[in-house]
Amino acid sequence: MSPSAPETNGHSGANGVSESIPEVGTVPVPKVDGTWTVEKALDTITVGKPTEGSSSPVPYFHMLERLKTTKREGWRRFNVNRGESIADHMYRMSLMTMLAPPALAARLDMAKCMRMALIHDMAESLVGDITPVDGVAKPEKSRREATTMDYITNGLLGNVHGGLVGANIREIWQEYEDSKTLESHFVHDIDKMELILQMVEYEKRGEGKLDLGEFGYVKTRIVLDEVKAWAEELIKEREAFWQGQPHVRGDLLVKGGVPEGKVEMQSDYYDKEGAAK
Repeated sequence: MSPSAPETNGHSGANGVSESIPEVGTVPVPKVDGTWTVEKALDTITVGKPTEGSSSPVPYFHMLERLKTTKREGWRRFNVNRGESIADHMYRMSLMTMLAPPALAARLDMAKCMRMALIHDMAESLVGDITPVDGVAKPEKSRREATTMDYITNGLLGNVHGGLVGANIREIWQEYEDSKTLESHFVHDIDKMELILQMVEYEKRGEGKLDLGEFGYVKTRIVLDEVKAWAEELIKEREAFWQGQPHVRGDLLVKGGVPEGKVEMQSDYYDKEGAAK
């Protein structure tokens, strides 16, 4: 093949004929008919279900791979189809928790925050990334995610090291969901901060042709003053990028150009988040 020859998604078989290779780099969100259940979602895994009840963590490791290859769905509505994965999002969150300002860090279990950031979206390995505009009620989203975490921590990890690691993962995930501790409030805030960071970064690479401003809504739901300060700095950076050009300001809600119906969907989604409001 010459240096200028185009690459093909295939290889030559024994007879020299190019054979098509299936797309292996992404995992589509499982499509389930009727009431969503873990079993129905597992049936969509084309490479086979992970082995349950094993004393080895290898089946769990395979499930984690889906976090690397499942894309965050919100960006797809804006044709960002090769964007971040769920794992990408959680990885940066975990690193961000390490930068809690000293006065806040002194009040936090920092190791737990890092673990919580890496655990909080684990259920999306099977459930997929459900966004505020997908039409799935928050109680139903929570049911799907809780049953998935039971499957992961009991079905896949229940016999690994006496089930202790699985139980700890489940406990930390539930703490995040209940949103009653300072650590969970901080990680919820980091979740939102990471989202608007990605919003601004995609917009900059879009060279002013991609307005993702509706995602700025989450800034209004940040609780802790320390993270609010980061968000304010980021929004100033975004405003400097747009330089007075028309653009959506999700942090200003309807006044910022977000349709009222969409603001209501976002509000309903986050109002059920627990104490972190």
